[in-house]
Amino acid sequence: MPAFKYEALDAGGHSVDGLIEADNAKAARSMLRTQGLVPVEVTAIVQVAVGGGRARLAPRVFSAASLTVWTRQLAGLVASGLTLERTLTALGDEAEDERQRQLIAHLKSEVNAGSSFARALSSVPREFDEVYCAVVAAGEQSGALGQVLERLADDLEERQSLRAKLVGAALYPAIVSLIALVIVVFLVTYVVPQVAGVFSNSRRALPLLTVVMLQASAGVRQWGWLVLLLAAAGAVGLGAALRREAFRLRFDAAWLRLPVLGRLARGYNAARFGGTLAMLAGAGVPILKALQAASETLGNRAMRADALEALAQVREGAPLASALAAKKRFPGLLAMFARLGEQTGQLPLMLERAARQLSTEVQRRALALATVLEPLLIVAMGAVVMLIVLSVLLPIIQLNAWVK
Repeated sequence: MPAFKYEALDAGGHSVDGLIEADNAKAARSMLRTQGLVPVEVTAIVQVAVGGGRARLAPRVFSAASLTVWTRQLAGLVASGLTLERTLTALGDEAEDERQRQLIAHLKSEVNAGSSFARALSSVPREFDEVYCAVVAAGEQSGALGQVLERLADDLEERQSLRAKLVGAALYPAIVSLIALVIVVFLVTYVVPQVAGVFSNSRRALPLLTVVMLQASAGVRQWGWLVLLLAAAGAVGLGAALRREAFRLRFDAAWLRLPVLGRLARGYNAARFGGTLAMLAGAGVPILKALQAASETLGNRAMRADALEALAQVREGAPLASALAAKKRFPGLLAMFARLGEQTGQLPLMLERAARQLSTEVQRRALALATVLEPLLIVAMGAVVMLIVLSVLLPIIQLNAWVK
């Protein structure tokens, strides 16, 4: 049953607001009148998407961090023995964000109307993806929702931690590169012309380095806007092209072939795929459905296509390890641990270990790359600045020598 947010006037003329559950807005107004309230405004909390029949909130209510915290709180309350309705009521009362309270009220109304919790979550696909809903559905079917939610919260924390470490490793080189670019552009477009222009009227020829810097400065000042415009147009064009599935598939496949970044992308996607597959299989989700859901977590379209081909082979009766081993874009470590898991009957555990090892390897490589890039960027920036300074100092040195 949908939830509505209302603003009304009581018998004393005072304004009151709150949440009410009803089939539609008209029914909600009728219920308010039966309570002695005069409705002023009644709005649906969740708007249903046209054509899809699925509800969503815009903008997103939960960030990656807040979703992890909320899942952990949900798992703790459910594991303590509270009913799902009381759990959602407690979470709604404790929520500080109004949009979170509205979202939880919607979930509660769906559960009270007879829907399963997984179905209620799937009605808000922007907040809870297919993997999240599949894990919750498996927990409800097995009767161990609290334990499954704890495992889901652990997976969300590990995924967030891996992403944060990769971003942290790339942040410093990115900042250094940006600052270096700004400094070089400022020196080339302003400092070099101002200083070297003093010597342009002299009858002596300027040093070659100074002439080159002056020409570079003139080029940047004259054509810099065009370069920026072309770069912006190229970025927009690339974004539009990436929305075409065929081009995105070729682009992602080419990205995986890059010497260093490609290996990092393979490891990151494989770690995420293996961790999700381990969590779903451990929660009791059938392997075919687990493979389908895990493949959707792959951001690289080429690896997603390989995962779907592996799913087709498993559906035809092939072992998971053989299907993964046939796809060379997936690291061999994942197929090896899958084979061990199938042989020992501990597939979720082995997949989890493979995902952990892949995640650790990705972090190690990313940190090593950042460690190498940092001094290289500093040295490169120093060399460029040194050339610019020399282009300014050489005419001065030449003038002093001429005066003497």
